[in-house]
Amino acid sequence: MDEMNEFNATQERIEVWCPHVTVACVVADGDRFLMVEEDIHGELRLNQPAGHLEDGETLAAAACRETLEEAGWAIALDHFIGVQQWHSPVHDHHIVRFAFSGHPVLHHPERSLDTGITRALWMTYPEIAAASARLRSPLVLTTLNDWLAGQRLPLSTLRSLLPNRNP
Repeated sequence: MDEMNEFNATQERIEVWCPHVTVACVVADGDRFLMVEEDIHGELRLNQPAGHLEDGETLAAAACRETLEEAGWAIALDHFIGVQQWHSPVHDHHIVRFAFSGHPVLHHPERSLDTGITRALWMTYPEIAAASARLRSPLVLTTLNDWLAGQRLPLSTLRSLLPNRNP
């Protein structure tokens, strides 16, 4: 009986549809926002520091890690902005994006940026809006507009029951 239940559970896992879970971070410094320019299929696109959640990682930790890897900035998170869903026509993926806000703590200019990231840059909202044709997705402005509208939830809104993997 146990073997059959394990087989059924495995079959169910195979058949369950799973979206791509991503994180993004609005990092503000005065009237400027941290952005990354990335090469997507030969086109330079703009995005907030963002990426996929990794196995065993909390959403908050993923947002900090992605900002460091993509922009070379260590940050401290301040708020949870919200969750957006989107279907990427380029990749044919369903995205569930958890958005955070944070502030810069320490720049690591010597650090190599993630593959595909050409540079990190600070831009004002008018500059980002004017570059709307170059944005990676509509989620970029949606997230920024939510933050500018004052949408800030406490980080405690998200709770992790994952085991602590820190030694």
